[in-house]
Amino acid sequence: MSEPILEMRNITKTFPGVRALSDVSFRVARGEIHCLVGENGAGKSTLMKVLSGVYPHGSYEGEILLSGSPQRFRGIADSERAGIGIIYQELALVPDMTVYDNILLGHELRSGVTVDLNGTIKKATEMLAKVRLQLDPSTKVRDLGVGKQQLVEIAKALSRDVKLLILDEPTAALNEDDCDNLLDILRGLRRDGVTCIMISHKLKEVIRIADTVTVLRDGRTVRTLDAGKGEVSEGILIQHMVGREIDDVYPKRTSKKFGDVVLEARNWTVYSHGLGRTVLKDVNFTVRRGEIVGFAGLMGSGRTELARSVFGNPDGYRVEGELLVEGRPVRFGDPRAAIDAGVAYASEDRKRNGLILIQDVKQNITLANLRALAARGVVDGNAETKVAEDYRSALSIKTPSIDQKVLNLSGGNQQKVSVAKWLFVRPKVLILDEPTRGIDVGAKYEIYTLMNKLVAEGMSIVMISSELPEVLGMSDRVYIVSTGRITGELPVEEADQEKIMRLATS
Repeated sequence: MSEPILEMRNITKTFPGVRALSDVSFRVARGEIHCLVGENGAGKSTLMKVLSGVYPHGSYEGEILLSGSPQRFRGIADSERAGIGIIYQELALVPDMTVYDNILLGHELRSGVTVDLNGTIKKATEMLAKVRLQLDPSTKVRDLGVGKQQLVEIAKALSRDVKLLILDEPTAALNEDDCDNLLDILRGLRRDGVTCIMISHKLKEVIRIADTVTVLRDGRTVRTLDAGKGEVSEGILIQHMVGREIDDVYPKRTSKKFGDVVLEARNWTVYSHGLGRTVLKDVNFTVRRGEIVGFAGLMGSGRTELARSVFGNPDGYRVEGELLVEGRPVRFGDPRAAIDAGVAYASEDRKRNGLILIQDVKQNITLANLRALAARGVVDGNAETKVAEDYRSALSIKTPSIDQKVLNLSGGNQQKVSVAKWLFVRPKVLILDEPTRGIDVGAKYEIYTLMNKLVAEGMSIVMISSELPEVLGMSDRVYIVSTGRITGELPVEEADQEKIMRLATS
């Protein structure tokens, strides 16, 4: 290994009731792409927050060396001055500001007491060129897609003369083309001498991009693997991450028994007032009892709009067409009506639309069905506790207590709480929008196993996913959505990635 740009020695970080990191050592060579993998809650993000100064010196045990020199960061400003940049999964951009303002935010170029506008635009343009993003720097960030916003974040970090760039789940919300572009840009940064640390749950991307991979499990360093020596493969990574072999990431059902159609849409057409256009046109689909129906398509194809318009239309779309539940026409005026009819929806954005982060696990699990726990308008606290404990056990939610605030849980455990909330309403149809986004392979396997159990018990599941292997691995039938229309329906036995992509781009 070449000279290390970074060494973290014997890092231990403790929160009340939880030891997040225990004696972790981590070494990154100069000019490499080093991936950090592990299950949700393994300590990856915590380790990077220690490195970037979010958790300042004195709040942890251990030592950080940068180019051989000990560092004592008191905050993010200190790590930035040392040449470290960090990009979080939730992008830290100001939507209503321009691209150039965002790139130079916090270290604006000045001419006297005023901002040097010409110099700012010139500098921003140079940074955009480094990430191969061709756009007018005066564009508002809110008008950019997620993929371009991610590149603006990288340009922002590069504008501070970053030497070590940390990316936390940078491809979690990107489509396949944007992912490929981002990985190619990281290779270019490596050629320019920038060292990158990337946290990712997408093991295929890790295998494609990493020079070295470090695996964390339960807050400890398990193994560092050298891709150049052929040590990095999906099977080896999974084994080290979860502490056991998972032979098939997508567990198979022993039997499939489909009943009558439980949900049907006919000529479903949706107009978005916010976008000023029709986002779905004459969509027809059916879902049978005991079936997992996958919806595939590119980002912006209309999949989420379909789910939200069916689930009581919380966005206020103008909706035309028919919706039937168990053969009976329905028209939901709000999500409560959908829930009462047996339709539930777990949002793709669990933090904004799926959970109340400042409330505890117990309150989030019971939130959608408090009426089942109330007598004369008063919630039975003992019954609520029992329900929450039952779901905590059934879904293996890792939390010190059901009184723990959800914001303190890992992404995978937050997702389990979101699913538990909707299971408690006992729906006939459960719509899962990107159910495994941003969670690790072990947590994915647990959610897939739960999905199989639910359909075996007679529930129906609609799964929206941007990951084609997931769609193919879990679905019984697949609908493909392109620019607001259903362009194909395939039994999973006849589907493959090439067919789906052809239909998704038609």
